[in-house]
Amino acid sequence: MRGWLQSVSHYEFLKAKVMNPYSDNKIDAPIGSDAPMRVLMNHIYEYQKGVRRMVLYTFNKKYMHYAVERLERQGIDYVVSPLQGDNVNLFFGRRECLDAIRMIVVRPLNQLSPEEDFILGALLGYDICMQCERYCDRKQRSCEAKGIFQKRTSTPAMTVARGMG
Repeated sequence: MRGWLQSVSHYEFLKAKVMNPYSDNKIDAPIGSDAPMRVLMNHIYEYQKGVRRMVLYTFNKKYMHYAVERLERQGIDYVVSPLQGDNVNLFFGRRECLDAIRMIVVRPLNQLSPEEDFILGALLGYDICMQCERYCDRKQRSCEAKGIFQKRTSTPAMTVARGMG
């Protein structure tokens, strides 16, 4: 006997309901949306399991209705940030994090200050050491662009002590 994927036509497969592999909930999704909805459902799963406190998901706005419907059904708070073109940024997670997002993300993400970018990365749960390195790089470039030279080495007022052994 052939497996399920072999027993249905490609068209029927695309029309099938998208399922969260971690729950029995189903949503109707438009044809061809399998991958974007699976990514969204994985983000929701990780949020619900406490892996993340907040998620940023960028996707085509034609799926917005399904994404928002899913989050509302799950009782998850969210903020939508439209982008140029066909994409949107969807932030979702803890209300405290989203309150900060509403204050920080008032322009495109690539225009955030080094400090705002650092806070956003921390809220999204990115590796804090990598965020520190990114902040220093962006801050140095920002200072150089303004004609302010800022060295990335320790100053006498702030020296880094290294442990012995």
